[in-house]
Amino acid sequence: MWYAAMWGAISGSAVFLGSLAALFLPIKKRIIGDIMAFGTGILIGAASYELLQDSIHKGGLKATGIGFTLGALVFTILNYLVSKRGADQRKRSNQKKVKAAGLAIFIGTVMDAIPESIMIGASLLEKQQSVSWLLVAAVFLSNIPEGLSSTVGLKNSGYHKGKIFVLWISVLVISSFSAWGGYFFLSNAPEYLLAGIAAFAGGGIIAMVTSTMMPEAYEDSGTATGLIAAMGLLVSLIMDHFSS
Repeated sequence: MWYAAMWGAISGSAVFLGSLAALFLPIKKRIIGDIMAFGTGILIGAASYELLQDSIHKGGLKATGIGFTLGALVFTILNYLVSKRGADQRKRSNQKKVKAAGLAIFIGTVMDAIPESIMIGASLLEKQQSVSWLLVAAVFLSNIPEGLSSTVGLKNSGYHKGKIFVLWISVLVISSFSAWGGYFFLSNAPEYLLAGIAAFAGGGIIAMVTSTMMPEAYEDSGTATGLIAAMGLLVSLIMDHFSS
């Protein structure tokens, strides 16, 4: 179970690494946009190959459809609520000043991290103690620009470096605990429950990708966004093929 916590911490550490980059390194918007576009493709692949495919196999099309719709709906509602309070910029890589509420940005980041980490932990149950590399890679890549852009929002909300570090370290801890919980609490869960959770997470991931990552990736990378995202999806297919 601590193995699950370790992988949750690794995926969550990308937020902290992104924050360090925002504070100490001059990173071009185009590079962040490219990373986000590539991460978009991998996340779509992870949701499709790792989550929805397994969900249909174990729970059937009806249960998968219901779980997927609920996941997308819940994320959309929560995203709307935190965005109204200033967290709409949490996955944006621009360096413009935004009058965002720091707490809302933090809550939005945690909202993104928890379901992803839970599924990383649960993937150990499916793969006999071997983590889903596809999910870890997808979450890690999506968290880097989120850490960078959220840090900018926190700085513009008046947060000093020390407090920002504490917040992102707490996200790392939360990610680790969520992955541990996904493994521990779902270890004896029936297959239909695992299928429903996987579909729910898949719906949330797709809603997150299309509402927060895709628009910003295109804004920063331009016409190359589609190609880069397609390559990300291809990489996720290759990873899924060799991990099967």
